[in-house]
Amino acid sequence: MPFEFKFPDIGEGLTEGEIVRWLVKEGDEIKEGQALVEVETDKALAEIPSPKTGVILRIMAREKEIVKVGQVIVVIGEKGEAVAAVPSAKPKSVGVVGELEEAPEEVPTPEVRTETVKPALVSPHALATPAVRGLAKELGVNIDQVKGSGPEGRVLEKDVRQAAEAKEKPAEIKPAEAPRKVRKYDLYGYVDRIPLRGVRRSIAKAMVKSKYTAPHVTTMDEADVTDLWKIREKEKKAAEKKGTKLTILPFIIKAVIAGLKEHPYLNATLDDENEEVILKKYYNIGVATDTPEGLMVPVVKNAGDKSILQLAEELTQLVEKARNRTIDLADLKGGTFTITNYGAMGGIYGTPIINHPEVAILGSGKIRDMPVVIDGKIEIRKILFLALSFDHRVVDGAEAARFLNTVIARLEDPGLILLES
Repeated sequence: MPFEFKFPDIGEGLTEGEIVRWLVKEGDEIKEGQALVEVETDKALAEIPSPKTGVILRIMAREKEIVKVGQVIVVIGEKGEAVAAVPSAKPKSVGVVGELEEAPEEVPTPEVRTETVKPALVSPHALATPAVRGLAKELGVNIDQVKGSGPEGRVLEKDVRQAAEAKEKPAEIKPAEAPRKVRKYDLYGYVDRIPLRGVRRSIAKAMVKSKYTAPHVTTMDEADVTDLWKIREKEKKAAEKKGTKLTILPFIIKAVIAGLKEHPYLNATLDDENEEVILKKYYNIGVATDTPEGLMVPVVKNAGDKSILQLAEELTQLVEKARNRTIDLADLKGGTFTITNYGAMGGIYGTPIINHPEVAILGSGKIRDMPVVIDGKIEIRKILFLALSFDHRVVDGAEAARFLNTVIARLEDPGLILLES
């Protein structure tokens, strides 16, 4: 009996994924646990293993196609089983595009007959009152062709009127059926059209959701990190001997955690449905990472329990995995606060978009040598520019400023970070 393997939920909140590459082809013999297909889900690449041993009878989804959780993606059968025995009507019920050409191979199955029973409620003889039948005759509507919305498929007056309105309108060609003309130029010259797929598609959806859900406010300040810079330069070589790249980022993470402990409303999420602010008692810090495919946010779990060198080592590993597309989906989830270091690209100030459903994100700019007045004298100091975006439904401006002051105090006096480590 053919086994229809449905696209599984391989991550928290996953609803869909994009087929990147099939690792098998129809007719291949496979073993349980063998990788079948490479799928991109929520910025991560994952290989889906086979749930059983058998033969690939039919692949139900094309490469580059977006499939939903629960949708049949492949049919597995026994060795020697005929491919024609696979119920090819199934793709229609799950919305798989491109399988209509298989129609001649369809074999009647109980599932197909079950699907055709429901429309029989409205045909050939519709259930309707004499008044509704009279209205249908008056409007020139064949009542036996009208799908009823009433109990047991009874045709109501509104159903007849809707059918009459539809009859008067010219038939519309569905977008999926109409041939799509792709222009290689506009009014001003030639253009390229790049499909919105993969990481870029995930980023687009996440940014829109965040921007149109949380009212963003951004406050900016700067920190004198001259002393911190000296400590980092001093310990950098020792860290390199251990195979760890020591940057300013682990120190910023430690400063942020100190701020979150003093101002817990920035380490939270908002439950709109139950109208509750959920304060997180753990500190999972996401770090926005630039990759060839687009922005990813690996999450350092339980960052408050880790030393500066442990944070530096884990960050190095996570960033490398993100850029090589080998990062696990779990490493991109569970964040409570995010840091984005656009200063690494040369940026000074920015207005970061909150990583929904978190309520705040800290932007770290480029560290610059700047003239600063200290005790009436001008000195050249290393200045770090910071920008904090926050959800004004949960956090007020005063609280955001106090949080930022706590972070700045730790960055300007790194001894406080060492004491709290």
